[in-house]
Amino acid sequence: MGKCPIRSPLSSQLDSNSPQSRLERRSNDTSMLTLGSIRIEVPAVMGILNVTPDSFSDGGKFAVRDAALRQADSMAAAGAAIIDIGGESTRPGAKDINEQEELDRVLPVVEAVAASVAVPVSIDTSKPVVMRAAVASGAAMINDIRALQEEGALSAVTELQIPVCLMHMQGLPRTMQHSPEYSDVVSEVRSFLAARISACREAGLAEELLIVDPGFGFGKTVQHNVELLANLRQLRDLGRPVLAGLSRKSTLGVLTGRDVSERLPASIAAAVVTVMQGADIVRVHDVGETVDALRVAAVVMESDTLR
Repeated sequence: MGKCPIRSPLSSQLDSNSPQSRLERRSNDTSMLTLGSIRIEVPAVMGILNVTPDSFSDGGKFAVRDAALRQADSMAAAGAAIIDIGGESTRPGAKDINEQEELDRVLPVVEAVAASVAVPVSIDTSKPVVMRAAVASGAAMINDIRALQEEGALSAVTELQIPVCLMHMQGLPRTMQHSPEYSDVVSEVRSFLAARISACREAGLAEELLIVDPGFGFGKTVQHNVELLANLRQLRDLGRPVLAGLSRKSTLGVLTGRDVSERLPASIAAAVVTVMQGADIVRVHDVGETVDALRVAAVVMESDTLR
């Protein structure tokens, strides 16, 4: 199955003639977001596809290429606008892996999904070598938890001129949850993302290609995450689309008392709240359920804006 326009709600299509990013109001009042070759209706759902043996919620389930491809097909059919493929676990306490191991995990899956699933592929990585190889294999976007701070990452993406999500993280995955501290978490996260936007712009990366992510759960306590969620709309002042990911995270477990396998209702609630607080894209494990919930939220939000 080749690439084709997808026009269903909360979906995406490739548009190679639109190099810049913009939000536009269509005649039916649906918001559109264009990021390089990616054009999606927002709010949009990004489906998580971990091809790792040790991710916190689905480690090992999709580590084999064929299983990963079936999951990507399923998420696309359920309404995912983007498929985010990651080959290195970034859960708290996760160990680093080398470039070759990450390449071996992700490249066969990126190539297969990009060739056969009619939604854009994002590569979840911080390594410049993996970024370049994944884009050469068909990835249309980069999702970087380190916000292009690894050596060579910013220059690689500047050369590629491809959409990238810049995420905030205090510390590193192995130790980030030991004792995160902030004077003002919202202000500090916003300042960090503003500085990364400036660094990208100064390096020559088109600002229209940038997305920001506050990094829920990455070097943050439950209270920090709640404060960020309550004040997420402040990140819109940065002038870039906002991506948020709370799906199945430990904060939801603390708030509900539920194990990771029982956090679907809380994950859906979090996705709806993030969108109502200004997020354009939500990154989730459970695509179909989230798409349905956001369709309801989008109708309510649109009705409210028309009053």
